[in-house]
Amino acid sequence: MSTVLVTGAAGFIGFHLCRRLLADGADVVGVDSLNSYYDVAHKESRLANLALFPAFDFVRLDLADRFETEQLFVKKSFGTVLHMAAQAGVRYSLENPHAYVESNLTGYLNVLEGCRRSKVNHLVYASSSSVYGDSPKHFLSTSDSVDYPISLYAATKKSNELMAHSYSHLFELPTTGLRFFTVYGPWGRPDMAIYKFADAICHGRPIDVYNYGKMRRSFTYIDDVVEGVVRVARQPPAITADSYPPYRIFNIGNDESVELEQMIALLEQALGKKAIRNHLPMQAGDVLNTCADIQDLRQAVGYAPTTSLEEGIKQFVQWYLDYNAR
Repeated sequence: MSTVLVTGAAGFIGFHLCRRLLADGADVVGVDSLNSYYDVAHKESRLANLALFPAFDFVRLDLADRFETEQLFVKKSFGTVLHMAAQAGVRYSLENPHAYVESNLTGYLNVLEGCRRSKVNHLVYASSSSVYGDSPKHFLSTSDSVDYPISLYAATKKSNELMAHSYSHLFELPTTGLRFFTVYGPWGRPDMAIYKFADAICHGRPIDVYNYGKMRRSFTYIDDVVEGVVRVARQPPAITADSYPPYRIFNIGNDESVELEQMIALLEQALGKKAIRNHLPMQAGDVLNTCADIQDLRQAVGYAPTTSLEEGIKQFVQWYLDYNAR
């Protein structure tokens, strides 16, 4: 790949993607607004790690700023764009809905326009398993209906997929959307359950366990996710003579779901401490079960997650202890 633009470069997945691409010898431009949704120092630590690579160029930019985003695409030439920037968090969307419109819709539109005008070879963007809503199905497939999101966050991600389809259809812009399923690992977000639980257990605070622990998630280790994204990025959908636009959607996650209590038990084991559980009812916007049907992605690029939850939790805990001992 030629120069790659990674948006959300100071975020969890964006950071790991940058590091992998740089290790592979790519030139990477990373963009991030460094907003205060969670501790900015955590994001700055990730950027300090990326700054060790001479081929990394960081641009601080709010993608909702139309003029500045246009200038980014005018001043620099990108072969591939990996759009990971977004306002994350299902629960936070209940408190600050405007942040989701500004980042996930306006910012996303500005990226689409930049890709269209500069004729980018491939736009890969982050969607979410949240688009499936509270589906009764065990395995969630990209052929399933996503017409009933139960959070504004999910609605913005569904909108991203529709916007991408229109740009692929109208302008032959190759786009691939990836519906991420509960990604975790070193350098993870402090607002995510595994990080929050580890931090609370270490400091003797109770953990909030929603729906009394009776939820299941497709926990997916970050290295497995990054491998899948890189493979997808290198194979853009083809522009063909038939009526189909160069547009794809894939699930990217683990095809095994684990109950929340099992994840907590593995955290307790890795930390050598017991959790104090504060059992609570289901929270608005949450879903009971996520489990990814990844057959399409497996067939397309040979994607196969290999990291067990037990091993992934061990790797996360080791990083967490080292990082917080500094």
